[in-house]
Amino acid sequence: MSTVESLRPLLAVAISTVAIPLIVASYRRPNVRDSISVLTALGKFAIVASMLPAVLNGDEFRWSLGTYAPGVEFALRADPLGMLFALLSSLLWVFTAFYAIGYMRGLDEHSQTRFFAAFAGSLAAAVGIAFAENLLTIFVFYELLSVATYPLVAHDETDEARAAGRKYLLYTFFGGGVLVLGGTALVYVLAGTTTFGATAQGLSTADPTLAKAAFAMLAAGFGIKAGLMPAHSWLPDAMVAPTPVSGLLHAVAVVKAGAFGVARVILDVYGPDVVSDLGVGLPLAAVAAFTLLAASVIALRQDHLKRRLAYSTISQLSYIVLGLSLLGPTAITGGLLHIPAHAFMKLTLFFCAGIIHVETHTDYIPEMDGIGKRMPLTMTAFAIAAAGMAGIPLVAGFVSKWFLLVGAVQVNEAIFAVALLVSGVLNIAYFWPIVYGAFFESPDGADEKPLISGPLGGREGPRNIQLLKPAGSHGSHGESSGMGGALAGSSDGRDDPAPLEDGEYAVDRHPSDHAGDSATENDPAVAAESDDSVDVGDDSAGHDEETIADDHDDHADHAHHGGPGPDGWERRRWTGEESTWLLLGPILAVATGALVLGIVPYEAQFLELVEVIVEGVSA
Repeated sequence: MSTVESLRPLLAVAISTVAIPLIVASYRRPNVRDSISVLTALGKFAIVASMLPAVLNGDEFRWSLGTYAPGVEFALRADPLGMLFALLSSLLWVFTAFYAIGYMRGLDEHSQTRFFAAFAGSLAAAVGIAFAENLLTIFVFYELLSVATYPLVAHDETDEARAAGRKYLLYTFFGGGVLVLGGTALVYVLAGTTTFGATAQGLSTADPTLAKAAFAMLAAGFGIKAGLMPAHSWLPDAMVAPTPVSGLLHAVAVVKAGAFGVARVILDVYGPDVVSDLGVGLPLAAVAAFTLLAASVIALRQDHLKRRLAYSTISQLSYIVLGLSLLGPTAITGGLLHIPAHAFMKLTLFFCAGIIHVETHTDYIPEMDGIGKRMPLTMTAFAIAAAGMAGIPLVAGFVSKWFLLVGAVQVNEAIFAVALLVSGVLNIAYFWPIVYGAFFESPDGADEKPLISGPLGGREGPRNIQLLKPAGSHGSHGESSGMGGALAGSSDGRDDPAPLEDGEYAVDRHPSDHAGDSATENDPAVAAESDDSVDVGDDSAGHDEETIADDHDDHADHAHHGGPGPDGWERRRWTGEESTWLLLGPILAVATGALVLGIVPYEAQFLELVEVIVEGVSA
């Protein structure tokens, strides 16, 4: 193994940092702004990918700014583990850049310039986390990631969005950040360094109580971003953000940064041998197993699609932590491989949720019966990704979960293998009704869904789409339901899928969750609120992208407000009629990636990269 001094780790971080002022400066030219975002994504991926062959052959790329704290350098190093996270996030940003343009324009979202600038900053921080050479540097980028993603979480600028943003910062920036910083300081005191790969010897001879305390602080700090229970509730609440944010940042960059941090702690700060000697691996595995089961059960009862996907994310991230905590080579392989496997599958699912919303304004699962007729390509991609999440063969999730199952048995922890199998069954239970309803049911002839609409699910009476709507909102046929609001607020012991604001679900009040053009169409005063006009679809139209609608209730004036129309779902052909290719293209590309990872994982490079990581740890 050799270390090559190179600017490439710095350039991988800097390219999207430099793009931020360029994006802001081009706010009057949305086509230029969006082109900068796409070109930056392609450039970042090219820089990261250029280092992959050498890293697979045992080389590492390093850049250092010099010492910025006693005994600590501000240094970036592209090693195999860092390459796994950097390659994944930079690759998926390419597809998300195209998808975000289609999504934001499709809903005529406000503040698009701010959105794309914050997006670029978030990816810069994510790659910084991947290439950080020591704990203090990863802490800096960890906090920068929280700050950069706050504007994305609070994008809608409503009370609900701002509350979700504050909660996100409270958990990840203050809670997780303080714990990571405290653990980093303690590791430095015990080991005399924070450089990855150089701390294990000092920790192995340190006071075991202090070494355990440092491990607990680091695991908890990174675990907050990974959604480990009980510090998980920020993630479902953050689903008020636009779907591209939910997809990339809450299925890839942010939550994967937490899982990646746990991997760094176990593999490079302590090492599997020291973790085993201290006896801290199994308690962390137990927390992960509880999280993956509990989150799956909670997902069963979510009738809002993005919230169901959010709890699924919480569950799936724990697979990664569980595999790492079991400490066996095969289990670690499964945990690390699940990082890209889950990313491809979950990004596909979130992309599908977003395109469904853009095209049909449908967010609630009971309204999606028969939607496969309207969106055949979208729901086929959804079915593929859902099958992978459940561990069905030929999709990415099967390969990683196979390694996890075998690894749990190899280390004589069959109880965790049982937990994995039960979670797989629960995955089928909360994904299959969506797929089955989309292709094999119709709005007028759907089966009961007792986990949502029946007494066990907290809603009394027969299934009725209007029961899921608040008072005064439109049902599937554009009719007002006076009974829905009463049931939505019933005190039956079940949490609503989203908080109520003035008798209306919060998600129904945000432009990210409903068509964004009605505010300016129905309120001319809003359209004239700003003198600086920026068009998000045509530079000559003069629409102000920075306009913020004060009253999102105008969405209720649309003739169609979620679910099928009066005549049911309109049939669309399989040739892309269901939406624009700016949205469909990324969905199909990422879903194809999930299949490639499941069928030929070595050719996709990720499994080969994971094996290099595990061999290095074992050596």
